[in-house]
Amino acid sequence: MSDKALDLFEQISPDPDNVIYIVIFNACAQLKNDRAKKVGKKVLDQILNKSVTNNVVLTSAIHMLMNFGDVKSAEQLFESIKKNNVVSYGVMMKGYNLNNNPLKCSKLFEKMKKQDIIPDEITFSLLINACSQFSMLSRCQSIVAQIPSYLYNNQLICNALIDMWVSVDYYKCLSI
Repeated sequence: MSDKALDLFEQISPDPDNVIYIVIFNACAQLKNDRAKKVGKKVLDQILNKSVTNNVVLTSAIHMLMNFGDVKSAEQLFESIKKNNVVSYGVMMKGYNLNNNPLKCSKLFEKMKKQDIIPDEITFSLLINACSQFSMLSRCQSIVAQIPSYLYNNQLICNALIDMWVSVDYYKCLSI
């Protein structure tokens, strides 16, 4: 009911709180139509003019921009966040995968590690998904080697690994 969320948003006071911003960005990300893009970018401009620094709000805006395919704006917003965390990194990684840029996803993971941000199962799942797009066995093996052993029993990781190995084998078969 994302359309209804936008309808209600247009009826409320001109000074919404952070929760409303998050709901609107997520509704726009789901809709991805012209109206959503117009509303989402207008709201984003408003919060940037107010110097909103809430990481959750800004991360929701990044998610929306990535769903719009506006990778450049998402990257600029990500870089403007003073203290990125595992969630904001995950949203960027997911956005890169969504926009067919697994190499940027992989590079962002390396940047995340350099900043001593500890990846979680979602981060590793996104990295594995990027690996599926690479379809390079050696790259996939190096990623798998970085996954902590305690995550091998995690269902999300197991499913992502199965998908990755199937993709790698599929492309390997095509090259024979």
